Amino acid sequence: MRASDLPLHYNAVEILEHNLVDRADKKALLTLDREMTFREVSNEVNQVGNALRKLGVRFGDVVGILAPDSAEWVTAYFGVMKIGAVALGMNTLMKPYEYDYILQDSRARVLIVHESLLPAIDEVRKKHTTLEHTIVIGDIGERTDVHSFRMLIGGEATTLKAAYTHREDICMLNYSSGTTGEPKGIPHAHKDLPLTAQLWGVNTLGLQESDRTFALAKLFFTFGTGGNLLFPWYAGASIVLYAGSPRVTDNILAHIDRFKPTVFYNAPTGYAIMLSIADFTDRYDISSLRLCVSAGEALPAPVWQQWKERTGIEIIDGIGCTEVFHIFISNRPGDIRPGSSGKPVEGFEARIVDDDMNDVPQGEIGNLLIKGETTALSYLHQYDRSRRTFLGEWLFTGDKYFVDEDGYYWHAGRSDDMLKVGGIWVSPMEVESTLISHPAVVECAVVGHEDQSDLVKPKAFVILQDGYEASAELEQELIAYCREKLADYKRPRWVQFVDELPKTATGKIQRFRLREM
Repeated sequence: MRASDLPLHYNAVEILEHNLVDRADKKALLTLDREMTFREVSNEVNQVGNALRKLGVRFGDVVGILAPDSAEWVTAYFGVMKIGAVALGMNTLMKPYEYDYILQDSRARVLIVHESLLPAIDEVRKKHTTLEHTIVIGDIGERTDVHSFRMLIGGEATTLKAAYTHREDICMLNYSSGTTGEPKGIPHAHKDLPLTAQLWGVNTLGLQESDRTFALAKLFFTFGTGGNLLFPWYAGASIVLYAGSPRVTDNILAHIDRFKPTVFYNAPTGYAIMLSIADFTDRYDISSLRLCVSAGEALPAPVWQQWKERTGIEIIDGIGCTEVFHIFISNRPGDIRPGSSGKPVEGFEARIVDDDMNDVPQGEIGNLLIKGETTALSYLHQYDRSRRTFLGEWLFTGDKYFVDEDGYYWHAGRSDDMLKVGGIWVSPMEVESTLISHPAVVECAVVGHEDQSDLVKPKAFVILQDGYEASAELEQELIAYCREKLADYKRPRWVQFVDELPKTATGKIQRFRLREM
């Protein structure tokens, strides 16, 4: 499938509305609070769109959505897109100063915010003259400076004609999770959504109408928007939403037990934490799952093996980025090489090049470039960074990779994460994968650290499994373990035991913070 296969004038609300033909009364969305059919979702989407138009929202205006995963998040998202506006999914874990930056950078005209997040917005929203209306999901009490979501849409018609959008019009805006600091605004067009749904969701993952998906990646992140909203609805499947923390493992397992999803999306850390619970497969029924998916960071082979042994379920790992919208290199059901990212997804091309943009030999580490029709054109208001990243048809991903003799791609770290030890490149991913195979280690990260001679050597930050205690003896045991499994120069010289690793809301380790420790 190519962009040219779509109608020239296309609105991505079609991903929802095509289900009204044959399955309008099928359960489309399930949460602890609400269950909705495709017809009910569509009706509320139309009410949202009509209400926004009455507030003066025009074609191309940005409407922010700041709320936990919920039915209201979904109907707001499609309601915004249907009228030709741009849906801005906002990270619910950010601080007021970060919301200040995003509201300024995006020039959002309307903000739809959950009552629990309103205090963080109240600190900054009055500074923004472009922000004309704030709509609150939940109770507003006696306030008159905001609108109630329910009251605003309650009297609106449940019919609405979609805006006459071009397939290349911008329909959504996301801000990167900031592994290197300041977030970047990344716009995507209507065409990008069905393209990725077909190329990865259907052709690669094999989503089908009988599926029910559940993701810990939140809807404000494209891994969640795609995997647990757009792709299943494109295929006619149902979705399960979870507003809680991805770190409360018992609640997550209880959600699987209750709602019986067939496809589960999680990050490598999430799978590792579940595996640290000795009897989770006895305490919770997860037999409904036919497939698991991992992204955010490379999935270590030991975690894949342990999950398969404990549950009998394969994990499909891949790599994607917000710039391309979703996953572009992936393993496939029945074609998995644990520890690798798999092979390029249909519709995408990959190159591995050196710093002079020359292709490197097979097996050699280089910079990963990706070409595909879902790639954004640039970052919002970041000209210099855009020029360094969007290189004509190719995207410079910032990831280091190598390809094995069978065509599988292996992640070697981010470009700024690679370590040069004794003049030889060391991949932190290789050291981390070795450490996590030790029974004492539940999670770890490796960064460069200068020794007494100001030479860079690997340093490991380690979270221990329950039942293990930090000690000098265990530190030396882990170093010796790596020396046994790896070339000697790759071993960590120091091990620091920590309770948690600094991460973005999407589960990516912020290594620049570890380097500051």
